Amino acid sequence: MNDVMITNIKSLILPKKTEGPLKGKEMDELNIVDDAIVVIKDGKVVYAGAKTDEYEAKETIDAEGRIVSPALVEPHTHIVHGGSREHEMSLKRQGVDYLKILEQGGGILNTVEQTKKASFDELLNKASVNMTRMIQHGVLTVESKSGYGLDRENELKQLKVSRALEEKFPVLMRHTYLGPHAIPKGRDSEEFLQEMTDLLDEAKEYADFADIFTETGVFSVEQSRKYMEAARDKGFRVKIHADEIDPLGGLELAIEQDAISADHLVAASEEGKKQLADSDTVAVLLPGTTFYLGKNEFADARGMIDQGGAVSLATDYNPGSCVTDNLQMIMAIAALKLKMTPNEIWNAVTVNAAHAIDADRGTLDAGDAANIVVWDAPNHEYIPYHYGVNHAYKVIADGKLIFERPGLNL
Repeated sequence: MNDVMITNIKSLILPKKTEGPLKGKEMDELNIVDDAIVVIKDGKVVYAGAKTDEYEAKETIDAEGRIVSPALVEPHTHIVHGGSREHEMSLKRQGVDYLKILEQGGGILNTVEQTKKASFDELLNKASVNMTRMIQHGVLTVESKSGYGLDRENELKQLKVSRALEEKFPVLMRHTYLGPHAIPKGRDSEEFLQEMTDLLDEAKEYADFADIFTETGVFSVEQSRKYMEAARDKGFRVKIHADEIDPLGGLELAIEQDAISADHLVAASEEGKKQLADSDTVAVLLPGTTFYLGKNEFADARGMIDQGGAVSLATDYNPGSCVTDNLQMIMAIAALKLKMTPNEIWNAVTVNAAHAIDADRGTLDAGDAANIVVWDAPNHEYIPYHYGVNHAYKVIADGKLIFERPGLNL
């Protein structure tokens, strides 16, 4: 006897499980089964497909004629941090750009100071609020970066808080060491980068990936290459914040270093976009950041996909440049500004997002974790269409219903 059966599913979204990320035209392929069921035993999927009478279960979850999909995968967040930066909004409205705010002690450096002042429990409690919202919006796999410590004590504190989040919530997490996220005031970049490189050994106890911010005023391509090579020697898979503002060649470096992902890429070169197709590096695009910063130029998702590359989407949740826990909102921006199709968007927040963080998530094949969302929507195109709200109706983690949207008691 199976444990749970989800019945009365109008349409079941079934992304394709593959060894590598979906690339190019594959990203527009999405299996959708009408009049479906999902059968679950011991927290794993037994069957997901067309309605059949072959299965029985102890418990039934009624989808009530709604659509169902794998839970969403969030492959780029800065969820562990102290404080907030709402005061910077007025500077941005005045046209002060991000690098200028950084020079004035704002931006990342402001959050670094607030993160250093915060205790472990304060950071955990703050991040727990954001994690709760992410789950309520249909996310059950989350990547979490450090990078607001910029010293041994506070970088490790962030990573330990990230690990504590995974113990507290029914989510699968991936943890990323981002020591070289900014250069502290008064520090030499080479000296500081070496300090963060030396911390790789200790960070390895808590982190799955090593990341670096390659950008004008932060770390150069050559510095980033040296760091990534050191991280790979320590057994890390590497990631990179690349080509966000200036086209420095960060995407090409990511491909050269066999990075699992290259993130941002608003200013990625044409050559880099071409090379993406011949690599397994996933382009993690963060259109919410471009939107929040009031920029007009978004990452060239169409160019990357049309040339055969793999693309995923993430919120880039952070306190300065994209303050949202709602990955569904990013799906809408991807449709409107990145010109991605509904099928591409769904693959970008499930299977490809999972490949970007080496997580066996985003699909509902037999044996997969039963991480599932029932959506209050008539079809899969509706969610990026009706933007800015939460369409998640029920969230199921490892076969257990953990969130159900309440109605009004009028």
